Amino acid sequence: MIKEREIEKPMENILIPNPEKLKELKQAIAEGGVEKLHILADFDRTLTTAFVDGRSIPSLISVLREGNYLGSDYASKAFEMYDRYHPIEIDPNISLEEKKKAMHDWWVEHFDLLIKCGLNKKDIESVIKSGKVKFREGFSEFSDFLKGNNIPLVIMSSSGLGHDAISMYLENEGCLHKNVHIISNTLEWDKDGNAVGVKQPIIHTLNKYETSVKDFPVFEQIKERKNVLLLGDSLDDVGMVEGFDYDNLIKVGFLNEKPEENLEHYKHNFDAVILNDSSLNFVNKTLKDIFDRNR
Repeated sequence: MIKEREIEKPMENILIPNPEKLKELKQAIAEGGVEKLHILADFDRTLTTAFVDGRSIPSLISVLREGNYLGSDYASKAFEMYDRYHPIEIDPNISLEEKKKAMHDWWVEHFDLLIKCGLNKKDIESVIKSGKVKFREGFSEFSDFLKGNNIPLVIMSSSGLGHDAISMYLENEGCLHKNVHIISNTLEWDKDGNAVGVKQPIIHTLNKYETSVKDFPVFEQIKERKNVLLLGDSLDDVGMVEGFDYDNLIKVGFLNEKPEENLEHYKHNFDAVILNDSSLNFVNKTLKDIFDRNR
């Protein structure tokens, strides 16, 4: 059995605001067993790293934007949107309603731009094979543990390239297992693989909690799995679980930007905060701890 202090001591990049609370949550989840657990996770900068080779890689869409896959006109306009909207997204002092409107406008504008600039499925394949997006260290162990114990991994993402890109990336990495379920934007394609539309509702970073998991087939598999491990890199990711009748919830936050400004907010909202673009080792040890207690 891994004790609480044994987890924390070697992990300088982990902050646990309330160790006693976390210990109690782990014990409660352990008593329910792995068959009562499911994982609810964001994708970009949560399961993947925020930086690759020292460069900030916010998302799959950022690789498309920076790689000139759709031409300079797309890149310049996409960068202009990013520079206009991203500061609003990460500013804790802007009201939620103002931020939600800005995020909706950004996503709508960007999907329109992708379609006008001729996004094709082959462009997504090129992004995935570029090597510019990487899973966090420990993801393979994380993925194998969930698969081996038949624990559902529900990925809820506002990805600007949507469900297909995440699915293709997981498949390329050999991690698109039957226990993985993706809730994200869904692009519509013509017979030649060109993007021609996007299904409603559009999911952005601040309305994931409005996207009820009950409306998706995975709900039947998780509705009795009322213990949840939530992983996210945004303060608003804690809302992904809203509307789900959970019993116990452990929230792990990845603080990738402006730690001086955001740390207190993250400590208030998450049970564990992972700093400096660190690995999934804490998550893996937490899962093993829970598993070992139940053996």
